Amino acid sequence: MDGVRSDVKVVESPKRIRLHDVFLRFLGLVFPLVAAVVVGVSNDTQIVPFTITNGLPPLQFQFTAKWQYMSALVYFLVSNAIACSYAAGSLAYSLAARSFKHDVELVLSILDLVIMALLFSANGAAAAIGIIGRDGNSHAQWRKVCDIFDGYCHHMTSALVLSLIGSFAFLLLVFFAVLGLHKKRN
Repeated sequence: MDGVRSDVKVVESPKRIRLHDVFLRFLGLVFPLVAAVVVGVSNDTQIVPFTITNGLPPLQFQFTAKWQYMSALVYFLVSNAIACSYAAGSLAYSLAARSFKHDVELVLSILDLVIMALLFSANGAAAAIGIIGRDGNSHAQWRKVCDIFDGYCHHMTSALVLSLIGSFAFLLLVFFAVLGLHKKRN
């Protein structure tokens, strides 16, 4: 053994970027961003005729639908903006930090869970208002408005679908975090 010499060096390989984490954070950035933009730029103005009696010509009234008029849609827009901002920060950190320390991974998982809950609650609020806009509410004497503001309602529906996709991206991030914690435990 005295004559055997080894020049082998042990080199630690840098940890790889977790592609599923980066991809899901990218989806969590893009879909809420597009949903917030769609809601933010959507408005619709329509002229609605009102007939008072059969002998008189109908009166023309102009109505405008904007996201600022409904607090649930304001909540929806702000929640998507918050989720987009968080996703941008966490994506930048994920790309820069290549490997997570256990404490940082736990904090990101908890924040992912909070953002997921925020988005799902905002989606529920916007969906409830959307259903009232589409169907009305005869008990409260609220008429449906989506037959008048058809384009506006389609924009809001598109934004809701986009936001739901972003919500599911955060749900998958939470799922993978829990799965990773389960694997580390075993």
